[in-house]
Amino acid sequence: MTITWIQAILFGLLACLASMPGMGGTAIGNYTLGRPLVAGLIVGLIVGDVSTGIMVGAAIQVIYIALVTPGGTVSADVRAISYIGIPLSIAAIKGLGIDPSTVEAAQMAAALGAAVGTLGTVLFYGTATMNLVWQHIGWKAVEKGDFKKLYAVDMILPWVSHILFSFIPTLIITKMGANMVDIIKTTLPMDGLAMKTLFTVGSLLPAVGIAILLKQVVNKATDMLTFLFGFILAAFMGVNLIGSAIVGGFFAVINYKIKMIQIAKPVASGGGNAVYDDEEEI
Repeated sequence: MTITWIQAILFGLLACLASMPGMGGTAIGNYTLGRPLVAGLIVGLIVGDVSTGIMVGAAIQVIYIALVTPGGTVSADVRAISYIGIPLSIAAIKGLGIDPSTVEAAQMAAALGAAVGTLGTVLFYGTATMNLVWQHIGWKAVEKGDFKKLYAVDMILPWVSHILFSFIPTLIITKMGANMVDIIKTTLPMDGLAMKTLFTVGSLLPAVGIAILLKQVVNKATDMLTFLFGFILAAFMGVNLIGSAIVGGFFAVINYKIKMIQIAKPVASGGGNAVYDDEEEI
């Protein structure tokens, strides 16, 4: 599989929009376009293989399902994971002739995504550092009362940072990095030690993501029931991700209605007493 210049340019633009802090905004950019699951669909549309894109995106999303950035601390950059890691993973899977629906494909995607995500932290901090320059320009403009200059500081100058640390690296790596697949194919056999190591590491990474999520959402023993419910649906009933999400949505609505009823009862009880007291006063 060869990534064309047009495709690489699109990946670069999407990396800019998904960057943290995102040019597309926090909600649209970072938390939507920047998510591997969403990026897998978009990358799949660009390369013309939607099914493989979604499978690769889902495999990588499991690792970073609980990714947070407390205080600006970034362990992995989802911009690089989504728009460098996923295109290269698709190129590797198709170039090596691996079935995208197999465990080997998921392991390959997980390993490549993790490697690119770690390297992507350099891009993140590079962007943040250059944005500090624009911030100082903005403060000086405020001190001088030149508030019109703030439009350029907020909307124009940050594009310089994102072009240097998002667009150009993504363009070069996705275009040139795809050629590495041919080198891997000829020098590293699938049954060799290097590839077996890569697949082994890739198989362990999803467990890390699930463990982080488990630590965040489980506060008491009974929370494990809802946490494991989706795994039970998939393992024993053969329900896919979409079906599990729909079933989970049903239970979420039911739980929400129960909580609202529990909240409404004390309010109604308190309201009744208030009416009774008013009648007594009259």
